[in-house]
Amino acid sequence: MDDKLSQIRRHTVIVADSGDIESIRAVEPQDCTTNPSLILRAAKMPAYEEYVSDAVAWAKRQADDDTWVDHALDRLAVNFGTELTRIVPGVVSTEVDARLSFDTEGTIAKAERLIKLYEEVGVGRERILIKVAATWEGIRAAEVLEKRGIHCNLTLIFSLAQAIACAEAGAFLISPFVGRILDWYTKSTGKTYDADSDPGVQSVTEIYNYYRKYGYQTVVMGASFRNTGEVEALNGCDRLTVGPNLLGDLASETGDVPVRLTPPDGPPETPPAPLTEEEFRWRLNSDAMATEKLAEGIRLFHRDAEQLREFVRTHKAPQAVA
Repeated sequence: MDDKLSQIRRHTVIVADSGDIESIRAVEPQDCTTNPSLILRAAKMPAYEEYVSDAVAWAKRQADDDTWVDHALDRLAVNFGTELTRIVPGVVSTEVDARLSFDTEGTIAKAERLIKLYEEVGVGRERILIKVAATWEGIRAAEVLEKRGIHCNLTLIFSLAQAIACAEAGAFLISPFVGRILDWYTKSTGKTYDADSDPGVQSVTEIYNYYRKYGYQTVVMGASFRNTGEVEALNGCDRLTVGPNLLGDLASETGDVPVRLTPPDGPPETPPAPLTEEEFRWRLNSDAMATEKLAEGIRLFHRDAEQLREFVRTHKAPQAVA
């Protein structure tokens, strides 16, 4: 019998959730996604010192005031992303600044800048997904970007309302956060969940079934996994972005992994009327878990972006050995 990872790969596109290039190379995923937290960890590794030094030197040529740090962060994200495009055959997700989560125009401008930087180093926009928090403002930005030929990954999805609004906006892909949903319910209820009762798995399953019922083309990519059982329980999902450690565990395990998510037979139904802003905000507000985890996710990405900002600002290139 094939290992579990090989079985899942027959039905689901596997995406590596990491900024560590060597660990991604080892698991041979189709796509790759990064965020400020992952880039911060990778940037501190000696193996990627040249990426940081290049970003800092380049940024200081662009600006002679404190804005050079922002330039450096953009360049650093593109440096890592560019290398990842040489490893994976598919797409690489690059995240916009979390501070822009409630700024539609600012998100659009940042996304276009990142795409321009990629294109300047020879990476076409078809290889990049711009990662945007699934706030109302972020979803509106993605709607504009998609029409301009810039595909988006709407991240920090914790509710069906967010997923519906993303699909209605024509987003290329969404990332529902399985593990963070489980974290909230485990803490709030004190219960222990198996893969079948896992609230994060149930959320992704609900979103997948809704999209297939109404014929939405937006890709569902489960993210933020806590254990291999969650990954197995979503076999058949469009894509799953998984950390290298869990991918390694799945590759070393055997046993049958049945397909759990399958599209329905027959043509799709006519979808309901699009969500209004008022309906979106009310439904999100009515879901305590989704409201809390979305806000927390934005804060955590911002925290790690600020740490990365300070790391870059105080970076000293290593001295050459005489």
